[in-house]
Amino acid sequence: MKILLTGSGGVVGSEVADQLAVFGEKAEVTSVTRRPQRPGESRWVLGSEPPPAELRGHWDVVIHSAASTRWTMSEDEAVAANVRTTEAVLDVVDRDTHLVHISTAYVEGQNPATLDSDAGFGRFRNTYEWSKARSEELVRARHQGPLTIVRPPLVFGRRVDGSIARLTGPYAMVQSLVSGLAPALVGDPAGFIELAPVDQVAGVIVNAALGTPPATPVVETVASGAGCLRVTDLVDGICRAVNAWRAERGIAPVPVVPVIPSDTWREFHLPLVAAHFSDVQKRAMQLLSAFEGYANMPTPFRPTQVVADPAAVLDSSVRWWADAKPRHAQRVPEPWALAAG
Repeated sequence: MKILLTGSGGVVGSEVADQLAVFGEKAEVTSVTRRPQRPGESRWVLGSEPPPAELRGHWDVVIHSAASTRWTMSEDEAVAANVRTTEAVLDVVDRDTHLVHISTAYVEGQNPATLDSDAGFGRFRNTYEWSKARSEELVRARHQGPLTIVRPPLVFGRRVDGSIARLTGPYAMVQSLVSGLAPALVGDPAGFIELAPVDQVAGVIVNAALGTPPATPVVETVASGAGCLRVTDLVDGICRAVNAWRAERGIAPVPVVPVIPSDTWREFHLPLVAAHFSDVQKRAMQLLSAFEGYANMPTPFRPTQVVADPAAVLDSSVRWWADAKPRHAQRVPEPWALAAG
């Protein structure tokens, strides 16, 4: 089986590559990425240059995981990173190719009734979601062969040990909360927060790729559903894991930061303190403001692939982060003070 994997240097793509390697000759994998670093990887900057000659020809399966997951991209950046790359992949598949397209569980955006009227991306929280929605529209409209769309939520480390290829995305939120850079998490304390271990996400992708191509498009949503964590569970779980790690090293615990509802933050807290933020504090709150939309989910997703015990996934992931970033995990949080005028 000839398989083309895009984005093999990313968080999900690298895990998919590792899992496919176990199957040996059954899966003849060609991995492409923008910056090859692993043995056997080829360079292809999707969307910016034509595919190398060796990538032309029939593929049994194409796994498209190349993407930028940054929530702060401009519209042009999101189109280049996610839409143009999808267009490039569609140029190397044929009607007999099973396309396994990696999207996001947040691709349908928010409930219009809960939207901020000042938001700039319609029903979407950011340009990442918007661009992934456009990419799904593209693959549904243009690919005439078998199609599987995999929608993961926030991706954390492997269930077994918490390890992950890159400490990006939600890990920036973890660092801000336990280091004292942020005084609170803004969101609905009772809101739902969906997360999944990277090895389970990759397993769903690999199973789809090696399985029987579907006769009609299939969507696999990886989520906890009824077992989903609440936002307060997330914050408590992060602090609990870090404090257990710190206790093992004789370090005093960090306080659990409060979860402040968005309306309360904007109407009462922010007007009083915004003018006095230091530059570091401003950057921290800008970071968490990007996460705010994900901390206001009124209902969990409906999974086709259930993530069991997300609290255990969070615990192992945060502990692995602490081992990888001990300077940040050991930091003594400093109380916020008004910056000098």
